[in-house]
Amino acid sequence: MSHTPKRGAPSDGLSRRRFVAGTGSILGAAALAGHAATEARARTTAPTASALIADGATVPALVIGSGYGGSVAALRLAEAGVDVHMIEMGKAWDTPGPDGKIFANTTSPDVRSYWLRTRTKQPISNFLGFPLDKNVPRHTGILDAEEFGGIIVYQGRGVGGGSLVNGGMAVTPRRENFGAVLPTVDAGEMYGTYYPRANAGLGVATIDPDWFETAECYQYARVGRKHAQRSGFGFVFVPDVYDWDYMEKEQAGTVPKSALAGEILYGNNHGKNSLQQTYLARARATGRVTVSPLHRATSVIPAAGGGYTVTIDRIDTEGTTTTTKSVTADKVFFAAGSVGTSKLLVALKATGALPRLNGEIGKGWGDNGNVMCGRANHMWDATGKLQSSIPTAGIDNWAAGGAFAEVAPLPTGIETYASFYLSITKNPHRAEFTWNAAAQRAELNWQTAWKQPSIDAAKTIFDRINAKEGTIYRTDLFGTYKIWGDHLTYHPLGGAVLGKATDNYGRLQGYSGLYVIDGALIPGNTSVNPFVTIAALAERNIDKIIATDL
Repeated sequence: MSHTPKRGAPSDGLSRRRFVAGTGSILGAAALAGHAATEARARTTAPTASALIADGATVPALVIGSGYGGSVAALRLAEAGVDVHMIEMGKAWDTPGPDGKIFANTTSPDVRSYWLRTRTKQPISNFLGFPLDKNVPRHTGILDAEEFGGIIVYQGRGVGGGSLVNGGMAVTPRRENFGAVLPTVDAGEMYGTYYPRANAGLGVATIDPDWFETAECYQYARVGRKHAQRSGFGFVFVPDVYDWDYMEKEQAGTVPKSALAGEILYGNNHGKNSLQQTYLARARATGRVTVSPLHRATSVIPAAGGGYTVTIDRIDTEGTTTTTKSVTADKVFFAAGSVGTSKLLVALKATGALPRLNGEIGKGWGDNGNVMCGRANHMWDATGKLQSSIPTAGIDNWAAGGAFAEVAPLPTGIETYASFYLSITKNPHRAEFTWNAAAQRAELNWQTAWKQPSIDAAKTIFDRINAKEGTIYRTDLFGTYKIWGDHLTYHPLGGAVLGKATDNYGRLQGYSGLYVIDGALIPGNTSVNPFVTIAALAERNIDKIIATDL
């Protein structure tokens, strides 16, 4: 179905922006009036907590990770009067580089770009026959391309986690699909309370549809719409956490460009409302939340006097451990992302640190059905030299074909006559993390062949469009004569599934005071981009934990 949102009245200094609630549609189109004003992002710079966690410290609540789930938990715990310390493996990303910018441009990766790699590992590896990857200095950069057998998992590294590097597409699943996403969770409370709360807290808004119709930077999306609709597919506008007023000013040339300068893969210097500007800013403003970047948890064991002893390595920007600390926490929240949380818990169970964790640890991991492809359009269907890096639309064929496809940009700065898509598909395959004792690491048993259901689902859209338009697939983006980007995911989910590895609110089975609060709880698929669901589930779970466990 098509959706044509309107801009809301000015609210909390955000001019014409509009906040979006999860109401059961794919966009969640209800405006949040008073609630949005209180829950919306803090645009002012958040107070910086400069004190790193000390060796021997005792803290009421330790949050491992600073992505969506961890940021929600930190804010709500602080509002409830609990002092919180967050540790984050990545950098703070608050200091400009030599070029005066905090984040590197997508077309010019440098020392800031990749997590401890000496060569980039870009999702699109080739273009017009030329390889795109290049050498970079080894550094704790912002994007981790973590390689497992059969799949590369892209993850954000830094204070703010994945919010630093994603496209910001803030999608609430259709209510009719929710039962397959989180079968043990009450849909009524999610769509009545927690999706609206998460959308407001994240600063979710929709593009002005009138501006969309004429904006040069979204010509590529209008071509995608035309092709979708001519083939009989539903085309939907998708909410985002980008500041749409800023985007319009970028187009007008009155502010420094970010989305219109191709920034996205390694962070946006302007315009994007990452967790740094929303949940984390408000958490720090309480005065009860401190954050230690470049700190990595390696062990969690029950402490003799109650609570848990957590061993933490402080690392430098080359990834070398410089100090090892031991702290005690009354309660520990695992929020290192689906992969980070799963790997740590698998290690803790296998090595005997937390032996009572149950046999579900590490299971139920999925890739949200991610698969990419490109189409070569006719010369009369130019997609534009200027393309906003922030997607704002999608093709919905979930009910009939098990696929939802983002109309994604190819911001090359030249006319490509190409349409590009990231599909989220109904893929039944689930992988498991297990412990390799000889190598002393957690491994994932994903198989590349398991992507075939995702390709088949995506083909229900793009085979039909190609047949209607007389077009073909691009074969130069993922290697030589390779149509499908089936080697990656941007949406890792699962590994500590709700109601299996944990109870129905994220409490780890076998241990009081240990919680999972991130995407590891979600069993492999959300039918859309997952971060709104991760945040909403965290809002639900932390509500219950505060009410009953504190």
